[in-house]
Amino acid sequence: MESDGGQTVALLDRSGGDPDEEDQEVAGLAKRSWIESKNLWQIVGPAIFGRVALYSTNVITQAFAGHLGELELASISIANTVILGFNFGLMLGMASAMETLCGQAYGARKFHMLGIYLQRSWIVLFLCAVLLLPMYLFATQALLLTGQPPDLAAQAGAVSILFIPTHFCFVFIMPLARFLQCQLKNNVNAVFSFAALLVHLFITWLFVARLKFGLVGTALALNFSWLTTAAMQFAYVVGGGCTDTWKGFSLEAFVDLWEFTKLSAASGVMLCLENWYYRILVVLTGNLKNAKIAVDAISICMNINGWEMMIPLGFFAGTGVRVANELGAGNGRAAKFATVVSVTTSSVIGLFFWVLIMSLHDKFALIFTSSPIVIEAVDKLSVILAATILLNSIQPVLSGSESKLKNEEV
Repeated sequence: MESDGGQTVALLDRSGGDPDEEDQEVAGLAKRSWIESKNLWQIVGPAIFGRVALYSTNVITQAFAGHLGELELASISIANTVILGFNFGLMLGMASAMETLCGQAYGARKFHMLGIYLQRSWIVLFLCAVLLLPMYLFATQALLLTGQPPDLAAQAGAVSILFIPTHFCFVFIMPLARFLQCQLKNNVNAVFSFAALLVHLFITWLFVARLKFGLVGTALALNFSWLTTAAMQFAYVVGGGCTDTWKGFSLEAFVDLWEFTKLSAASGVMLCLENWYYRILVVLTGNLKNAKIAVDAISICMNINGWEMMIPLGFFAGTGVRVANELGAGNGRAAKFATVVSVTTSSVIGLFFWVLIMSLHDKFALIFTSSPIVIEAVDKLSVILAATILLNSIQPVLSGSESKLKNEEV
C-alpha cells in the first residue's frame, strides 16, 4: 500500500515470523531440555546402574547354571524366571505406589510422611509375600499341571523352595529402594547394588566352581546376595542415613492400610502385566518338543531382554519421581515436559541396543552356554529379541508417567 509520500509500506509481514524470535524459542527449548535431562539423569543414572547391578546377580546365577548343563539351565530358568519372577513382578508393581506418594510428599516438603509410607509398604508387601508362599511350596505340582517335563518340573520345584529367602527380601528391598530414590539418594542404592553384585560373583564362584555345590550352590548364592542388599539398605535408613524422613517406627503406619493397598494394586497393574507376559512364554515353551533346549533358548533371550529392561525401568522410576515432584509443587506443564524428555532419551538408548543385538546375534548366547544347539536356537530368536527391546524402551516410561498422573487425579 502507498503512503502519502508515494512509498510502498508493507502492512503484513508474510515471511513467517522473526528469525531471531524463532532462534530464541529453539534455544529456550534446548535449554529446558538440557536442564530437565540433568534433573532426570540425577535420578535415572544411579537407578539404572543399581538395577543393572542387581539384575546381574540373576544373570550370573543362570550363567553358572548354564555351564553345568542343559537341564540345570532350564531348571534355574523356570525357577528364577517363572516362580520367583512372577512374584517379583507383583511386588515390584505394588511397591511402585511408593514413587507416587513419596515423590509428592517430598515435593510438598512433608518429609516425615516418607517414613510412614515406607512402613505401610513393608506391611502390605509382607502380607502379600505370605499369601504367595504356596507358589514356591507347590511349584513342582504347578509346573507339572502346565505340561513341563517331569525331570524339569521336579528340579525347578526343588530350586524354587530354596528361593523363599529371596522372595521375602523383596518385601524390604523394593520399598527401601523407592524410599531412597524419592530423596534423590539413588547413589546409595547404586553403591549397595554394586557391592552385592561383587559379593554374589565371589560367592557363586566359590559355591559352584570351587566347592562343587552345583545347582543348589547357585540358589544359595543368590539368597545371600539379596539378603546382603536388604541388610545394607535397612541399616542405612534406620541407622541415621535419612534423618529428615525416617523418624522411627510408628503406629501411624497401620492407619489407612486398606487405602494404601488399593493404591498399591492400582499402581502395579500395568507393570505386573508387562513383567508377567513374557514369563508365561517360558511356561508355554516347556510344552514344546525338546523342551530343555527350547526353555534354555527363550530364557537366555529373556535374560538379555531383562538386563536391558532395567534401563527403561530406571526411566519408569525416574519419570515417576520427576512427575510426582512437579505435581507436588503444582507444576503440571513441567511434569508433562519431563515425560517427553524421558521417553525420547529412553527410545534413543533402545535403538542403540537394537543395533547391538542385531550385530551380535550369533555370539551373545555364549555368556550362558557352550552348547552349539542352544546357541543356534538363540540366534534364530535374535530378531524378535531386538524388536522387543526397542518397543520396551518406550512403553514402561509412558506407563510410569500415566500412572502418576492418574494417582494425582485420585
